[in-house]
Amino acid sequence: MNQDFLRTLSRIDRGLVKVLEWICIALFVAITFILTLSIVVRFIPFMSMHWFDEILELLYGALIFYGAAAVWVTHSHFSVGDWISKFIPSVRGRFAYRLFVELMSLAFIVIFFKYALSLMLQTEEQTTAFAMSKKWLYACMPITGGIMVLYTLKNMWLELAKIVNPDFNIEAGKENLNH
Repeated sequence: MNQDFLRTLSRIDRGLVKVLEWICIALFVAITFILTLSIVVRFIPFMSMHWFDEILELLYGALIFYGAAAVWVTHSHFSVGDWISKFIPSVRGRFAYRLFVELMSLAFIVIFFKYALSLMLQTEEQTTAFAMSKKWLYACMPITGGIMVLYTLKNMWLELAKIVNPDFNIEAGKENLNH
């Protein structure tokens, strides 16, 4: 595998992470603004907030799923760690074990993506206050599920490359996704 290709992948990764971070920041700011507004309106009732619940539901859902995609891309999600690899004597065996873990992750994410996409496409419900399609509420799930599927496939491909060539250095293409 070409190191230039890995560097290009790394640049794409960093760009996607920046986009996901800014989406999460914007969602968090919007949530903070709406919650603050709801407190102010309790003391100074100058407007109705009948729309509060459905907008907050949309924003929280999107924040959770876009945030999950961001930590998936950067491998920042919590885990029990890779304590099993040290018991596998073969270098290729360790990479095969990691490939197996990625395969199990892929199975979960593909199932999630399939059902999230199905939910989004099949829903006919509308929100109460704005009468907007709930497809907007559910769209963040298949979008982020798709991102996670692609990154799991990428991780599997890199693990497979290390099985074929244990001396392969993928770190040259990973220029710190976490900043």
